Amino acid sequence: MAKAADIGSKRLVSLAPDSWIRWVTQQDDVIAQDILSSDFQWVSRESDVLVKAYSPTLKTFLVLSELQLRYTDRMPRRMRAYAALAEERYDCPVYPVLVNILPPASTTMIASQYQSEVLGLTARQDYRVINLWEIDVDLVFEQPLPSLLPFVPILRGGREESCIRQALRELRADERLNELEPLLAFFATFVLDAPVVRQIMRWDMAVLRESPWYQEILKEGLEKGMEQGLQQGLQQGLQQGSKEEAIALVLRLLSRRVGAEAGVWRDRLKPLPLEELETLAEDLLDFSTETDLVAWMERHGRG
Repeated sequence: MAKAADIGSKRLVSLAPDSWIRWVTQQDDVIAQDILSSDFQWVSRESDVLVKAYSPTLKTFLVLSELQLRYTDRMPRRMRAYAALAEERYDCPVYPVLVNILPPASTTMIASQYQSEVLGLTARQDYRVINLWEIDVDLVFEQPLPSLLPFVPILRGGREESCIRQALRELRADERLNELEPLLAFFATFVLDAPVVRQIMRWDMAVLRESPWYQEILKEGLEKGMEQGLQQGLQQGLQQGSKEEAIALVLRLLSRRVGAEAGVWRDRLKPLPLEELETLAEDLLDFSTETDLVAWMERHGRG
């Protein structure tokens, strides 16, 4: 059984908190004193990290980092709420930072402040915005920024296989970072085919599913969207009567969903008629492990 790993945002920042807060604040003399609890009475999220920091000029203050898979128009209000709650609880000024991991739709405008007005009274909260797709991959290796190594494939210039291999080498060179390999592998599949990813690293989806990141990705509908796109391709293949194409698409769905090896399952899928391939494509969205696939085959007399 795969070992569960905490590869959420708190774990990422805790790997090198000084490097992280110096990067997000752009202040070289800042040091991290402690990672505080950001679970407030009526607000609790896995994606925010609150660090107590100190610098000779600013003295003690808080750095609130919110790592968001995709920006939504709810984020300005949320940043205002988190900053206010943190300042109230710890009685310290707060430097809020929003880190967006994946780009939103091209029509979405990313705001860097919250502002509202009622009867002439104005509420305002500024915060820094960092979009990872705009960050040069060389920065991660030069500073270094180990917390960003899993995101190398989606950084600017990071989609090359050589960059992903370098990130993998750095993760494996430090025992503290080994558990981040599944997260790097997952984001690598955004730019490389899954079989290529498996050739260059260990991809343990069972471990990744234990992390808040995977749950956030599912909640945002990202993986579902990819699977639905593949299903549409499968339907087109069925309509065209191309069984080989249908099998290839089912194998891609199985690879993304449960990490099934194409070479192992291709021969077992070949005897299935097109109708059963279509049924399998619909049912496998409910699969969570390869055992579910084995059980499906047995139920359909294909064990």
